[in-house]
Amino acid sequence: MNGAGPGCPAGVAPGFVPPPYPYDRLAALAERARILHAGGAGLIDLSVGNPCDPPPPDVLAALGSSGAERGYPPSAGSLQLRQAALSWMSRRFGVELPADSIAACIGTKEMVASSAWYLRLRSPGRDTVLHPALSYPTYAMSATLAGCRSVGVPEAPGGGVDLGAIDPDDAGRALVLWVNSPANPTGRLTDLGAAAAWGRENGVPVFSDECYVELTWARPPESILQHGLEGLLAVHSLSKRSNLAGVRVGFYAGDAELVGYLSEVRKHAGLMVPGPAQLAGVHALVDDRHVAEQRGRYRHRLERLAGALGSAGVACGLPDGGFYLWVEAPEWARDSAGSMPAWVLAEALAEAAGILVSPGDFYGEAGSKYVRVAAVQPDERIEEACRRLEAVGTLGPGKR
Repeated sequence: MNGAGPGCPAGVAPGFVPPPYPYDRLAALAERARILHAGGAGLIDLSVGNPCDPPPPDVLAALGSSGAERGYPPSAGSLQLRQAALSWMSRRFGVELPADSIAACIGTKEMVASSAWYLRLRSPGRDTVLHPALSYPTYAMSATLAGCRSVGVPEAPGGGVDLGAIDPDDAGRALVLWVNSPANPTGRLTDLGAAAAWGRENGVPVFSDECYVELTWARPPESILQHGLEGLLAVHSLSKRSNLAGVRVGFYAGDAELVGYLSEVRKHAGLMVPGPAQLAGVHALVDDRHVAEQRGRYRHRLERLAGALGSAGVACGLPDGGFYLWVEAPEWARDSAGSMPAWVLAEALAEAAGILVSPGDFYGEAGSKYVRVAAVQPDERIEEACRRLEAVGTLGPGKR
């Protein structure tokens, strides 16, 4: 077919071919765990950060009683939703924002994935997306989708991006610097004040992905907007804090010029949070009690899983934030000739305990010696996972 891809005329070189979605690579391992543990409670999936607990009842009631399904919702978010988000920012961070400094997005993954494209339309002379080298893969994919360069910034000692490691040429070409605190997958925290200062010094917008901010353990939650608004954007999601991943409600806030530009472009693109979801988002944002309860659930699950992994000879500490354990592969996994330690450990956990985790190379080369364990199953499933780990003894190659 002369190199033509599906749907591509013969003789015409194929264009962009999407790479395999990272979690799709786990399908064979998941099936093996299901087969090996079919006689018990089956596979326990701790690979994807998929919330499992129920949202507050009034949030669910709002989805079915808003009456907002009949008309087109405001692309930037209803006044009620934006006011609820502004009030939450004030309560949580002590940040007072003008009304034109906040807008809604359809969850935050699409915001992350599309922003580079829109920013390049605004600054065609720039072509680079800077992001943590060890990170959620959508930052890098946003560059690919925009026809840009993706440049990973190495981690600083203690967490966050090493701003001093950014090449001046890359800074001069940068459309945006993404930071993520607490970070996925490591749970480490970023010096957001330093990131804000770097962005202003170099004329680069800094976008701070703060979707796990309500799950910060090591110190009080922080937003980059506590360091001013100029050149900064904070991106927030209701998926983790309120168990609303399926409703797709998020918002972005900060520099009024950036917010205004992005909200106008997104309006032209027809991007709108559905009306019923917007009202559900209002109810979720005004209720802090359910977030405190959810924090307690995740903290318990993290502690329980960390202890059970330790009993199986896979030591790990608690994260500074987020609901993931970032687990270094033991020496026996690192010594496996010709194999990536992350996958050796992932296979051992799947075979011995029926537990599916994410190999760290999903998040960058620096993750090849780690796995990410998501504490997102209901308590009874977490307990079952822990019982299996505690029954294994010391985990090792070939142990079932």
